Amino acid sequence: MKILLIGGTGTISTAISQRLADFNHELYLLNRGNLNETLPSHIQFIKADINNEKEAEEKLSGMEFDAVCDFIGFGKPQLERDYRLFNGKTRQFVYISSASAYNKPPRDYVINEGTSLANPYWEYSRNKIECEEYLMKMYREKGFPVTIVRPSHTYCEKSVPLGVHGKNGSWQVIKRMLEGKPVIIHGDGTSLWTMTDSRDFAKGFIGLLGNPHTIGEAFQITSDETLTWNQIYKTIADCLKVKFKPYYVSSAFLAAVSDYDFEGSLTGDKSNSVVFDNTKLKKAVPDFAPSIRFEEGVGRTLEYVLSHKECQVEDPEFDSWCDKVINAMETAKKEINGNI
Repeated sequence: MKILLIGGTGTISTAISQRLADFNHELYLLNRGNLNETLPSHIQFIKADINNEKEAEEKLSGMEFDAVCDFIGFGKPQLERDYRLFNGKTRQFVYISSASAYNKPPRDYVINEGTSLANPYWEYSRNKIECEEYLMKMYREKGFPVTIVRPSHTYCEKSVPLGVHGKNGSWQVIKRMLEGKPVIIHGDGTSLWTMTDSRDFAKGFIGLLGNPHTIGEAFQITSDETLTWNQIYKTIADCLKVKFKPYYVSSAFLAAVSDYDFEGSLTGDKSNSVVFDNTKLKKAVPDFAPSIRFEEGVGRTLEYVLSHKECQVEDPEFDSWCDKVINAMETAKKEINGNI
């Protein structure tokens, strides 16, 4: 197939780009060229800023595709631009939405594509919902061949997936573990979650491309493995060969005492127990079988991060904030115990 990826070098899309290249599809990546050197050389790169519609239109002039996939569309105006650029020029338009768009709080811990979409806690998720609604309207009214994909917590080798971290990513939490410091876990660590290795995600995603049964439909793509947050953090600690030292703080408290968007990322997503039912995806892609357990995937990630300094972005502000929260909680406990 002749396929265009808008982006193609991110956490989710890099594995897809590599896998498509391995299968010798005619693959094009439209991006600003910042990370293209990490991908196979026979991929064809279109260097442009998709947000500059005139530039993108010029670079794409005369081109048609079997599938166009947008990994970086976060708001309705961007999808309106995509419609103008690709209507009549692709047999399939794949939009990467988010499983965080599902109803919060969930009415059932089992999540499938029929679960309603509503998230009053996170603007990011509401924007994704608006994008989905716009694209489905274009499908119903104009025949625009859209397929919606909803990933949940997908990770690659360059960043360790966690629940609570600062603006610079997960490294500071890993550093705290290595230094023997406690790490903050939202709630009591017993809520259920799913981590998906990007290589498993790529298997399901590519099976949707060129598949006529996917047009006008939405699909979630996740691992089938369900873990508690305690299991997730302990697995990371075990891989690092350090003692697991959790410090439990409620999501509501974390959201109330910080400038980090924990109301969105926790209350609107990760603090909710969810189990993803991938029956619909497996019906459309019968050979989809996620095979990378979290211990294997995160072990690979930690090995990469620990051997690549560019992945070790320190965040002293977040480190100090963690210490302040823990110290304040301990002081409050002593005061309460002293008054009982």
